[in-house]
Amino acid sequence: MTPRDQWLHIDNYLAELRRCLPNMAVADREEIIREISAHIRESVEEPGSSIDEILKRLGSPEMIASQYGQEVLIRRASRGFSPVSILRATRELARRGLQGLALFLGALFGYASGAALLLTVILKPIFPRQIGLWIGPAVFQFGYHQPHPFDPVHEVLGRWYIPVAFWLAFCFVGCTTYGIRWCLRRFRHHRAFVAGSPVAQLAALL
Repeated sequence: MTPRDQWLHIDNYLAELRRCLPNMAVADREEIIREISAHIRESVEEPGSSIDEILKRLGSPEMIASQYGQEVLIRRASRGFSPVSILRATRELARRGLQGLALFLGALFGYASGAALLLTVILKPIFPRQIGLWIGPAVFQFGYHQPHPFDPVHEVLGRWYIPVAFWLAFCFVGCTTYGIRWCLRRFRHHRAFVAGSPVAQLAALL
């Protein structure tokens, strides 16, 4: 293969990769193309290198596009504060193994708990006698409780339930967000530099 044919082969490969990356921001797509192009051209300059072997080692454009799409999703979640993005990223990781599944379930539990507490804050003025902190013999219940006439429990927070429940909801959401972001950053670093995948390494550096 002549040098001209090599560069044409590379350009065709990159064009196909660009076609497979439609569902992302233009800036992200072009940055991916630049990183992959630089990696290929640096590898070609190594003695005894083969363009076919380099491209085979990288994988098909479809496979790279799928992997980069996953990495971009995880990167955004690890840097942002959106619960939706974090849940989407951890759901993607849940498909890869038990650690990802545990991370997804942890995020789901944290955000669901925060949402449930916020719901009780909204409902407290509507059902003031059913929502609160209920204490009695062998009973410690935070949230909804339907008291009976001879039920030996009583509500102890009263109107203070709303700020307390709101603060607890904030803690659940905040701790979940920062904890999952930290785990996602560690996951990206581990995936890129322990697994040793060239694509994963480039994606992690974006």
